[in-house]
Amino acid sequence: MVVTRPWLWPLLIVMVVLAAMLGVAIGSTTIPPARLLAALGGWGDPIERAIVVELRLPRVILGLAVGAILGLGGAALQGYLRNPLAEPSVLGASNGAALGAVVALYFGLAIANPVVLPVLAITGALLALSLLFVLAGRSESALTLILAGIAVSTLAGAGISLALNLSPNPFAAMEITTWLLGSLEDRSFQHVAIALPCVMAGMLLLAGQGRALDALTLGEDGAAALGVNLRAVRLRLLLGVAIGVGGAVAVSGAIGFVGLIVPHLVRPLTDRSPSAVLWPSAVAGAALLTLADVAVRVIPASNELKLGVVTAFLGVPVFLIHLMRERRLW
Repeated sequence: MVVTRPWLWPLLIVMVVLAAMLGVAIGSTTIPPARLLAALGGWGDPIERAIVVELRLPRVILGLAVGAILGLGGAALQGYLRNPLAEPSVLGASNGAALGAVVALYFGLAIANPVVLPVLAITGALLALSLLFVLAGRSESALTLILAGIAVSTLAGAGISLALNLSPNPFAAMEITTWLLGSLEDRSFQHVAIALPCVMAGMLLLAGQGRALDALTLGEDGAAALGVNLRAVRLRLLLGVAIGVGGAVAVSGAIGFVGLIVPHLVRPLTDRSPSAVLWPSAVAGAALLTLADVAVRVIPASNELKLGVVTAFLGVPVFLIHLMRERRLW
């Protein structure tokens, strides 16, 4: 992987470390660095230790993991589909996972067993992937996948709207709506244990496709002439998105714009080849989402803002500014 800015990786690493430190230090109760280190080391005030280890540390780990898979997924899909607007929701994975989680909330299955919600979210993402394969058929065209993904995403969105419309009481509708806004509040190491294996599996499937994505810049025919198995690449990419994003959405809710914005911020700092954007997008996505989660804690409000709302407010202006500056073919 070649980058044109030698300081890119040091900058990204510093950003991730800073985001993680702020994530465990900042909240309704700010803990000084010395007492923070004592709490992380297992000694010091037991209340501060409980706040840091049991409340904030799982939240930081999830913020890093969810941001990484969203950033990496967006970069991989933009490279594969050769479309600057591509992100995990384009192929219906995010909406499919959200629909699975909504089913768990609607029927009260999440109350019976908290593991049911992430299981159904991942199942929803995999079902969306399966439907995508059925609609796309044997075609290897990126345009066919985009159109099939729009259909799958719209269908899942319609299912979510139906659940909201038929909610048996206002409290059920409020619970579904709150979850769809996205948040890492009140997450525990149980959520980390559920999401992390899925995120890691998804990242491994996506990150190993750099050479194939570079070849696809020549088009499907050019990539095939270079020996790239287009069907195998498509299968690994879509499975990586479904498993990784499904596991992330299961614990965080629907969080948008990270997969769309992060690759655009990283790409000008690289040689612009798809392989050079993959891992920097993962690290930048981890830092961005963790910092956004810190922001929801410090912004004054009667109730803590939802993470999906903050990422939307951050993402839209950044994306519009980027488009205004880069008015050219991607």
